[in-house]
Amino acid sequence: MIADRNDIRLDAWLPTKLDQYSRTFIQKLVNDGMVLVDDKKVKANYKLKENQKITIRIPVPEKLDVVPEKIDLEIVYEDSDIIVVNKPKGMVVHPAAGNYSGTLVNALMEYCGDSLSDINGVIRPGIVHRIDKDTTGLLVVAKNNAAHEKLSELLKTHDIKRVYIALVDGVIREDSGKVDAPIGRHPVDRKKMAVNTKNGRRAVTYFKVLERFKDATFIELKLETGRTHQIRVHMSYIGYPVVGDPIYGKKRQKFVTEGQVLHAKTLGFVHPATSEYVEFESEIPEYFNILLEQLRNE
Repeated sequence: MIADRNDIRLDAWLPTKLDQYSRTFIQKLVNDGMVLVDDKKVKANYKLKENQKITIRIPVPEKLDVVPEKIDLEIVYEDSDIIVVNKPKGMVVHPAAGNYSGTLVNALMEYCGDSLSDINGVIRPGIVHRIDKDTTGLLVVAKNNAAHEKLSELLKTHDIKRVYIALVDGVIREDSGKVDAPIGRHPVDRKKMAVNTKNGRRAVTYFKVLERFKDATFIELKLETGRTHQIRVHMSYIGYPVVGDPIYGKKRQKFVTEGQVLHAKTLGFVHPATSEYVEFESEIPEYFNILLEQLRNE
């Protein structure tokens, strides 16, 4: 393919030639090095010059080894474009190496059949965003690519309201606060995330104290950005790790919690089809309430 325009960004030019593919899919091709300009890898914002040669490699669709499984789901809302799910503790969102069953994706494939977006590939059909295995709460799933693209754009521009509640170790004296610290891969342990001023991406978390206990604090958190493990990393960074967090928390835990005490309570966004704002709430899960009552009775 030969560039027929001058001084236009690659990511603006490609969709005019590949109109059978979504912008998100095209962006992924560029990011994965599948688009070459004069046989060289370039970034999405590269400005083309007329008559440059563009080589595009469309990968062969992977065979999906993930099988649908009949797993009960708590559906908070559903229509022809989206599903909002209240994810339980212990459920992984999508399959990964060595873990191809029991995930939210397995359950969605059984529940929805072919009615899921395919932008994020065969392993993550419908998945727009994730929450960790042991974090409970709300997730929105896209049933088609048009809905997926619009929701992804809202995530990118930080226009999805996400409110969490958590129990953290230690007593926070301030009634509210803001953590503005970049997050990236841990410089030594690549399986962990960390506040990384050199290679991290901007990450902002707001917190508000709801209730104080002897050695713990019940808080509400709002995300401005959505980095991997953001709340867990930020709260650990300021000295108040999430109770039960096996990666960023205290080595000796006071309570048996089966993972971090963190719940995605509120999810709000402009509906991708109706353009109306919708907001969903989930109840505090039982495991969380039991722990709060235990602390109140101490």
